[in-house]
Amino acid sequence: MKLPYEIPPGFAEQASHSDDWAAYFRQLPRLADELTDEWRLTYDGQPLYGRAGLVLPVLADGRRAMLKIGYLHEDGAGEPVALQLWGGHGAVELWKADPRRGALLLERLGSQDLTSIDVLEACGVVGELYGLIHRPPTPRLVDLRSLVSRWLDDVRTLPRDAVPSRFVDQALGAAPRLLADEPSAVIHGDLHYENVLRGDRRPWLVIDPKGFAGDPAYELAPMLWNRWSELGEDQGTGIRDRFYALLDASGLDERRCRDWVVVRAVVNVSWEHVAAAGRPLSDAQREWITRSITTAKAMQDV
Repeated sequence: MKLPYEIPPGFAEQASHSDDWAAYFRQLPRLADELTDEWRLTYDGQPLYGRAGLVLPVLADGRRAMLKIGYLHEDGAGEPVALQLWGGHGAVELWKADPRRGALLLERLGSQDLTSIDVLEACGVVGELYGLIHRPPTPRLVDLRSLVSRWLDDVRTLPRDAVPSRFVDQALGAAPRLLADEPSAVIHGDLHYENVLRGDRRPWLVIDPKGFAGDPAYELAPMLWNRWSELGEDQGTGIRDRFYALLDASGLDERRCRDWVVVRAVVNVSWEHVAAAGRPLSDAQREWITRSITTAKAMQDV
């Protein structure tokens, strides 16, 4: 069945990112048509998209579904494995997958996400969801420790004025303890307000996992630095309110969670400097670095 609409311009503009992205967009219409024919799907609405994938509303044997065709990259390789392991418990159901082509057939959820409710209420929802999705991992998932170890190499090469040294020292000091334990759970890796949607089987369901084998305490940071404009003038207090709401709902270890937030915040800073490749940082990069450092500071003030 021929794709009946154009690739959304806001998504297609990513073709300029690299040759690999350009190749992805060249084959995307053909791949969508192949998958809908092979899986006997019918297009059923306008396409949506995220940072790394096109999502097409479809009908599968009369059931409302979503066909996701992702850009193949390391961070997304664990998504089908995580969804399979979760089996719909706290997360969107995976009905079919072709990892080689980056294709997933998923149940269709509602359009409402957690940005639609009070931020602390949303933290309570996510804290409870942690308990559903943090199931025993499998060797098929990437071990988060290997990724973090590589990321910390970039932290060690940060310019001295990039981030206050106390945050770098805390991150590098905590890392050996955080990375010493074997992975205990399937973790989402980027669980924030827009990655939880309304469902029929239960009120809220998780979508779009990166899918790692790791430490559940790694999860909290995105809930702290998203919905940033809602923190108000006293950002530190607002961040800590979210942090404790997540802890109260999840029962996770406070110290490990606090240290992971600092590690992730400092890694954020290093990524922006690596991306700048010696060029001056953009305004957007400086804003993101400020947000990350503010989040790290709030954890030191806990």
